[in-house]
Amino acid sequence: MDVRRAAERYRGQDPPTGVESWHALSFGPYYDPDNLRFGAVLACNEERLAPGAGFAEHPHSHTEIVTWVVAGELTHQDSAGNRTTVRPGDVQRLSAGAGVRHVERNDGPEPLVFVQMWLAPVRPGGDPAYEIVRGIADSTPYAVPEAAALLHVRRLVPGERTAVPGAAHLYAHVVRGEVRLGPAELGPGDAVRITGGEETEAVALTEAELLLWEMASADTA
Repeated sequence: MDVRRAAERYRGQDPPTGVESWHALSFGPYYDPDNLRFGAVLACNEERLAPGAGFAEHPHSHTEIVTWVVAGELTHQDSAGNRTTVRPGDVQRLSAGAGVRHVERNDGPEPLVFVQMWLAPVRPGGDPAYEIVRGIADSTPYAVPEAAALLHVRRLVPGERTAVPGAAHLYAHVVRGEVRLGPAELGPGDAVRITGGEETEAVALTEAELLLWEMASADTA
């Protein structure tokens, strides 16, 4: 079990632009050869966009991009013709395939906070694809078969317990609240990386929201 604290994240972007980013793994100008990926996870970025701010059109390829909105509304538009508004409780996935371009903006009146996770596909290439699941139910796994991964979303009340699945690789990210996962007490933005396939348990110390990636991939480098 490897605990990574929110304060250890690399801070990217420039607040005067209305965009603030925190990266859990090597990303952009931040390079750490010992932190390139964990299982299929290539990135876990916390993004904060002021009203009117966003990311101009940019390309992606050979990546599964999953977005979880914490607060506010995210406007997504891509070169495959998809245009949607993503809200808290929705799961958005963009399969970049051999190549796609997209724009992400906060067109709403309130600050936007979201967590974006990039996963490596088992087989690169193919056609881009897009999916959004509105208001995913608690404890309903969301499958990303292209990356041999399952996302579990848990919304917990104080004292509630939840099983943390045993997997070749398990990545846990605390969206909000405080959680005890195994022996570790975690707060917002903290993450845990678990290898070895042993099932454990998380307990909510306060009202909490937790994202759990269950991955079959054995590759961590």
